[in-house]
Amino acid sequence: MANSSGSYIRAVAGIHRKYQVALKRAKSRQSVLNAYWKHKKESELLLAKHLRDEMVEVKRIKGKMEYR
Repeated sequence: MANSSGSYIRAVAGIHRKYQVALKRAKSRQSVLNAYWKHKKESELLLAKHLRDEMVEVKRIKGKMEYR
């Protein structure tokens, strides 16, 4: 799962780059807030997907183990 961890890190970096660009281009207080809310939503969706993927891996590994 190390590979998908790397893609998660790249995706987070991409979201943060877009956010920083939006902040630099913002011309009003509202556009700064809009950039933040968009960034927050993208971050939350990505984190939720990442955690779902990790739980799938945990269940897969756990399923291969014997009960004690």
